[in-house]
Amino acid sequence: MKVKILFVWCFLLFITISFAQKAVSITDSIAITKVLFQQQKDWNNADIDSFMEGYLKTEALVFSGAGGPIYGWENTLARYKKSYSDPIKMGKLQFDVLNLLSISDAIVQMQGKYYLTREIGDSFGYFTLLWIKKEGQWKILSDHTSASK
Repeated sequence: MKVKILFVWCFLLFITISFAQKAVSITDSIAITKVLFQQQKDWNNADIDSFMEGYLKTEALVFSGAGGPIYGWENTLARYKKSYSDPIKMGKLQFDVLNLLSISDAIVQMQGKYYLTREIGDSFGYFTLLWIKKEGQWKILSDHTSASK
Protein backbone atom coordinates (compact mmCIF):
# COMPACT_ATOMS: atom_id res chain seq x y z
CA MET A 1 0.00 0.00 0.00
CA LYS A 2 2.83 2.41 0.85
CA VAL A 3 4.43 1.72 -2.53
CA LYS A 4 1.17 2.61 -4.32
CA ILE A 5 0.81 5.83 -2.35
CA LEU A 6 4.43 6.76 -3.07
CA PHE A 7 3.95 6.00 -6.78
CA VAL A 8 0.78 8.11 -7.00
CA TRP A 9 2.46 10.97 -5.10
CA CYS A 10 5.49 10.89 -7.43
CA PHE A 11 3.23 10.78 -10.49
CA LEU A 12 1.21 13.79 -9.29
CA LEU A 13 4.41 15.70 -8.51
CA PHE A 14 5.75 14.96 -12.01
CA ILE A 15 2.51 16.11 -13.66
CA THR A 16 2.44 19.29 -11.57
CA ILE A 17 6.04 20.16 -12.46
CA SER A 18 5.49 19.32 -16.13
CA PHE A 19 2.56 21.68 -16.47
CA ALA A 20 3.95 24.43 -14.23
CA GLN A 21 5.84 25.99 -17.12
CA LYS A 22 4.65 29.42 -18.20
CA ALA A 23 4.90 31.71 -21.16
CA VAL A 24 8.01 33.84 -21.49
CA SER A 25 7.39 37.52 -20.77
CA ILE A 26 7.53 39.93 -23.67
CA THR A 27 10.48 41.73 -22.05
CA ASP A 28 12.47 38.50 -21.72
CA SER A 29 11.47 37.33 -25.22
CA ILE A 30 12.77 40.57 -26.70
CA ALA A 31 15.99 40.44 -24.67
CA ILE A 32 16.71 36.82 -25.63
CA THR A 33 15.95 37.22 -29.33
CA LYS A 34 18.03 40.40 -29.37
CA VAL A 35 21.06 38.37 -28.23
CA LEU A 36 20.31 35.62 -30.77
CA PHE A 37 20.00 38.02 -33.68
CA GLN A 38 23.15 39.87 -32.59
CA GLN A 39 24.89 36.49 -32.83
CA GLN A 40 23.47 36.08 -36.34
CA LYS A 41 24.85 39.51 -37.29
CA ASP A 42 28.25 38.73 -35.74
CA TRP A 43 28.41 35.40 -37.57
CA ASN A 44 27.55 37.06 -40.87
CA ASN A 45 30.40 39.51 -40.22
CA ALA A 46 32.73 36.49 -39.78
CA ASP A 47 33.30 37.52 -36.15
CA ILE A 48 33.29 34.34 -34.05
CA ASP A 49 34.68 36.13 -30.99
CA SER A 50 31.68 38.50 -30.91
CA PHE A 51 29.30 35.62 -31.76
CA MET A 52 30.53 33.84 -28.62
CA GLU A 53 29.42 36.77 -26.43
CA GLY A 54 25.94 35.23 -26.59
CA TYR A 55 27.18 32.25 -24.56
CA LEU A 56 27.71 32.28 -20.80
CA LYS A 57 31.44 32.41 -20.22
CA THR A 58 31.71 29.38 -17.91
CA GLU A 59 33.04 25.86 -17.80
CA ALA A 60 29.41 24.77 -17.28
CA LEU A 61 28.57 25.70 -20.90
CA VAL A 62 27.86 22.67 -23.08
CA PHE A 63 27.60 22.59 -26.88
CA SER A 64 26.25 19.36 -28.34
CA GLY A 65 26.50 18.72 -32.05
CA ALA A 66 27.30 15.88 -34.44
CA GLY A 67 30.72 15.39 -32.83
CA GLY A 68 29.29 14.99 -29.34
CA PRO A 69 29.33 17.38 -26.41
CA ILE A 70 31.95 20.09 -25.92
CA TYR A 71 32.25 21.46 -22.38
CA GLY A 72 33.29 24.98 -21.45
CA TRP A 73 33.25 28.38 -23.14
CA GLU A 74 36.90 28.27 -24.26
CA ASN A 75 36.48 24.77 -25.77
CA THR A 76 33.32 25.86 -27.57
CA LEU A 77 35.15 28.88 -28.98
CA ALA A 78 38.02 26.65 -30.15
CA ARG A 79 35.54 24.26 -31.80
CA TYR A 80 33.87 27.10 -33.71
CA LYS A 81 37.23 28.53 -34.83
CA LYS A 82 38.42 25.11 -36.01
CA SER A 83 35.20 24.18 -37.83
CA TYR A 84 34.61 27.63 -39.33
CA SER A 85 38.13 28.91 -39.94
CA ASP A 86 37.26 31.39 -42.69
CA PRO A 87 34.29 33.38 -44.07
CA ILE A 88 33.68 30.85 -46.86
CA LYS A 89 33.16 28.05 -44.32
CA MET A 90 31.04 30.36 -42.17
CA GLY A 91 28.71 31.46 -44.95
CA LYS A 92 25.63 33.48 -44.11
CA LEU A 93 23.50 32.44 -41.13
CA GLN A 94 19.80 32.93 -40.57
CA PHE A 95 17.91 31.93 -37.41
CA ASP A 96 14.19 31.25 -37.05
CA VAL A 97 12.77 31.01 -33.54
CA LEU A 98 10.13 28.30 -33.30
CA ASN A 99 9.29 28.33 -29.59
CA LEU A 100 10.23 29.86 -26.26
CA LEU A 101 9.32 28.15 -23.01
CA SER A 102 9.90 29.55 -19.54
CA ILE A 103 11.33 26.94 -17.19
CA SER A 104 11.73 29.50 -14.37
CA ASP A 105 12.18 33.25 -13.99
CA ALA A 106 15.86 32.84 -14.91
CA ILE A 107 15.80 29.90 -17.36
CA VAL A 108 14.21 29.76 -20.82
CA GLN A 109 14.31 27.01 -23.42
CA MET A 110 14.31 28.00 -27.09
CA GLN A 111 13.71 25.79 -30.10
CA GLY A 112 14.65 27.10 -33.49
CA LYS A 113 15.90 26.44 -36.96
CA TYR A 114 19.04 27.68 -38.66
CA TYR A 115 19.98 28.10 -42.33
CA LEU A 116 23.59 28.39 -43.39
CA THR A 117 24.08 29.53 -46.99
CA ARG A 118 27.59 28.82 -48.28
CA GLU A 119 29.50 28.53 -51.55
CA ILE A 120 30.74 25.12 -50.38
CA GLY A 121 27.21 23.81 -49.77
CA ASP A 122 24.27 24.98 -47.74
CA SER A 123 23.25 23.51 -44.42
CA PHE A 124 20.21 23.76 -42.22
CA GLY A 125 19.02 22.19 -39.04
CA TYR A 126 17.45 22.66 -35.65
CA PHE A 127 18.66 23.83 -32.28
CA THR A 128 17.56 23.83 -28.67
CA LEU A 129 19.12 26.50 -26.51
CA LEU A 130 18.89 26.78 -22.75
CA TRP A 131 19.14 30.44 -21.78
CA ILE A 132 20.01 31.63 -18.27
CA LYS A 133 19.63 35.11 -16.86
CA LYS A 134 22.77 36.16 -14.98
CA GLU A 135 23.33 39.67 -13.67
CA GLY A 136 20.37 40.92 -15.72
CA GLN A 137 21.64 39.49 -19.02
CA TRP A 138 20.41 36.47 -20.96
CA LYS A 139 23.15 34.08 -22.11
CA ILE A 140 23.18 30.58 -23.61
CA LEU A 141 24.16 27.87 -21.12
CA SER A 142 23.43 24.85 -23.32
CA ASP A 143 23.28 24.53 -27.11
CA HIS A 144 22.18 21.37 -28.87
CA THR A 145 22.36 21.81 -32.63
CA SER A 146 21.73 19.15 -35.23
CA ALA A 147 22.15 19.49 -38.98
CA SER A 148 19.43 18.17 -41.24
CA LYS A 149 21.64 18.52 -44.30
